Amino acid sequence: MKYNYNELLTQSSYIMKKILTFALCLAAAGSMSAQKQVVDQANKLAGKNDKIAEARELIGQAAANPETQNDARTYFVAGKIEYDAFDNSFKKQMINPKDPSVKPLEMGEQLLNGYNQFLKAMSLDSVPNAKGEIKPKFSKDIASKINGHFNNYFNAGGTFYNEKKFYPEAYEAFMIYGNMPKQSFASKEIKATPDSVLNTAFFNAGISAYAGNNLEAGANAFKHARLNNSDNYQNYVYEIACWQYLAGQDSTKVDKAKSEIMEIAEAGHKKFGISQPLFINNLINSLVLDNQIDKALQEVNTLVAENPDNASLYGLRGYVNDRKGDDEASVADYKKAASLPDVDFETLKNAAKKIFKVGTQKWNNIEGATPEQRNAIKTDYFQFAKGITDKAKAMNADDSDLNYVIENIDYALETFFN
Repeated sequence: MKYNYNELLTQSSYIMKKILTFALCLAAAGSMSAQKQVVDQANKLAGKNDKIAEARELIGQAAANPETQNDARTYFVAGKIEYDAFDNSFKKQMINPKDPSVKPLEMGEQLLNGYNQFLKAMSLDSVPNAKGEIKPKFSKDIASKINGHFNNYFNAGGTFYNEKKFYPEAYEAFMIYGNMPKQSFASKEIKATPDSVLNTAFFNAGISAYAGNNLEAGANAFKHARLNNSDNYQNYVYEIACWQYLAGQDSTKVDKAKSEIMEIAEAGHKKFGISQPLFINNLINSLVLDNQIDKALQEVNTLVAENPDNASLYGLRGYVNDRKGDDEASVADYKKAASLPDVDFETLKNAAKKIFKVGTQKWNNIEGATPEQRNAIKTDYFQFAKGITDKAKAMNADDSDLNYVIENIDYALETFFN
């Protein structure tokens, strides 16, 4: 039998390529099998609290490996490890609240870790297969587990806060609770949670972030409550405060802060009216800072017409007229405000400052004036301002700013007219 040497070489090369390809396939399968075994090993450790560190390490390996990092089961097992550990500790806590093996902070961390892992698992569980079909394997079980731990997140937020784990721990726990009813996997019972309860969670999240010095996160939490129709006046106040502090700390956030404060102030004024003047004050101030002075004046004029005996509104219009440069109108508004029975300390102090300032300007330009004109300035401005400070001092005798104004008025009265 004769052999064609060249044909033999060709066939040999083809066979070797086949063998090599088969070997590579086996290697890949072996790698995949090895990584799945890692997940299996981690799964076997779920529920063994003394092995949680080892289980997390195994899951970390699987999550870092390209063969299993996009597998929903990897993160399902990861979430299960955390929730099972929490459940074991919770059972012990129910039997003996003082059980030394129960660590409330660790339980809270397990809830946060488990939730994040489960969400990732659900996302991957909804990825279409090669045929374009979506056949989730774990989502139903995950939804059941998360729903069953709903109230635990609110309690975990309180635990974190009491232990001064303000941000991100307490913040995240309260936000998970507040947002859960809007999740697609939320049960009917959870979706029926009253808004007032959810808004308490959002408010607590905001306070937590505020205490943890993450003001932007705090503003975000307070905004969630506001947009969910919160009735808590303090929620609006804290949201404004967050943006005011942010603007003071970071110049790049000034424009954003102005926009947010105006939105909050409008919402607060719409909800609470002039019973809470903080909101109309901030709204008008926002318009003034945005150089919309005519609009600000129009807004205040409308409110004054509707509430002709409200001192704070006259004081607010006095401020707008001051910024407009209309001193006569500003003084008239402040005098009116000071004469009303409901006038507050700050309005009185601002009125005294403005009237004294305008009186001083008039005195400095008094050359050639008659004695009657000089006496009118003394009466209408300096003595009038003095009477306002007396009224203000009766409300707050220790205010250093007011006392400085009083010193200046007394000096003017003793010096200019003697």
